[in-house]
Amino acid sequence: MPSKLTLTLAITGASGAALARAALARLHADEQVGRVDLVASPHGLRVMREELQLGEGRLDQLAERLLGGPAPKILVHDDRDIGANIASGSYPSQGMIVLPCSMGTCAAIAHGLADSLIERAADVCLKEKRRLLLAIRETPLHRIHLRNLLAADEAGATIYPVMPAFYDGAASAEAMAQQFAARLLSHFGLSAPDMFQWQG
Repeated sequence: MPSKLTLTLAITGASGAALARAALARLHADEQVGRVDLVASPHGLRVMREELQLGEGRLDQLAERLLGGPAPKILVHDDRDIGANIASGSYPSQGMIVLPCSMGTCAAIAHGLADSLIERAADVCLKEKRRLLLAIRETPLHRIHLRNLLAADEAGATIYPVMPAFYDGAASAEAMAQQFAARLLSHFGLSAPDMFQWQG
């Protein structure tokens, strides 16, 4: 039986905290996933508090607060801890998702900066040729944004804009978030029986 996946989920300071929570819940529930390394930037934590009405609490309990219960396979990291396991290429991981990905974070990743754990972990994914998905959230985009997106793509990242689908007839914002999260995670080979698939 193949070994279970180890993935990193990073949450930065762009709108879309509900999408991050939906992806985290799917990762936690998926039996194909053995471990999730979760890290949120300070701006990401602020956006989560505002968009999800997430109260103050200890950082190490972030996963439980987001999911509403125990989350034993999720390890929360401090974004300031550049010595964490995900900052090293020797740590066995199949890749990383930045959801949502602010354009500031995208710029740092595109230009090889590593001043935070999120930036360093993304840099590790690129240098080790691991899958890195940047779910960017900004509109409209100016030329600096576009150049940074191209640079990140050329470095090996997958640019995955936060664009919900409408063709599946989702009845609510939560259903849209679930469909987006399922599509995103399918890039790591994670199956989702509830994901809408266009039949023509």
